[in-house]
Amino acid sequence: MTFDAIGIAGTGLTLHRKWLDAVADNLANVNTVTGTDGEAFRARYVLAQAGEGTSGAYVAGAAFGDAEGRVVYAPDHPLADAGGYVRYPDIDMAEQMGELIMAQRGYQANAAVVDRAKTAYEAALQIGRS
Repeated sequence: MTFDAIGIAGTGLTLHRKWLDAVADNLANVNTVTGTDGEAFRARYVLAQAGEGTSGAYVAGAAFGDAEGRVVYAPDHPLADAGGYVRYPDIDMAEQMGELIMAQRGYQANAAVVDRAKTAYEAALQIGRS
């Protein structure tokens, strides 16, 4: 049972780490500019899926944001088209910060489960030695 808890929490750690990686990538590219003839940076969203029975949670794949992004008037930008427009990703920083907090708290909760299960396993070993 203890090993089940560690294994399930381990899948949660992996899922939340990948979620954190995606959010960090999205935040790092929130101001990435491209010309209007190209695609905007596409935000990445991790899709989670429950495992069979009590096997944990897994990454089912990724969804990506809109390649159209937002077109902004910036005539002084070196990538501006003839009309003075550039393309930014359509990423809401406030939404990403909320996602970051949720992913971080999920990671912390799963890490705490692993730590408590390890402590319980060590206590059981001490009882067995006595």
